[in-house]
Amino acid sequence: MFDSKWCFFTTSKMTISVSSDYGYVILVGASAALYQFVLGGQVSSQRKPSGVLYPHMYATKAECDQDKKKLINHSYQRAHQNYLENLPSFLFFLSAGGLEYPKVAAAAGTLWLLGRIKYSSNYQKGDASKRNSSGAAVHYLGLLSLLGLSAYTGVKQVANL
Repeated sequence: MFDSKWCFFTTSKMTISVSSDYGYVILVGASAALYQFVLGGQVSSQRKPSGVLYPHMYATKAECDQDKKKLINHSYQRAHQNYLENLPSFLFFLSAGGLEYPKVAAAAGTLWLLGRIKYSSNYQKGDASKRNSSGAAVHYLGLLSLLGLSAYTGVKQVANL
């Protein structure tokens, strides 16, 4: 049952205008969303050679220790899962930060995506400790930039700057 004494709503209209440069933000977000399908396809391609078939997602540690193909399958699966774990935050920060600074957000988003592609490639090699090597850690710089843009955009909105 709905108890209105605990629910406080105010209604007001807010119009958000975006510049045509916001198209860059949309393109980066769409590219990031499409990349999850690339990773999913890569996971699927590893299933049969590794012998880790549906409905199982992962091989056990013992199986990975005994069979390098199972370890590689596990690494592909983790790279994909890790990407999916990070995608929602990235898309929010990209979209929010891009409202005020679309070109900067698109550049930071591209940096994040390129870093994540390298991160996934490193992870898929079977040595998780090297997943941030060879420049892959640059995705953190992209994400922190987007976090800052989003926070600044929110503060400006609240303060009516």
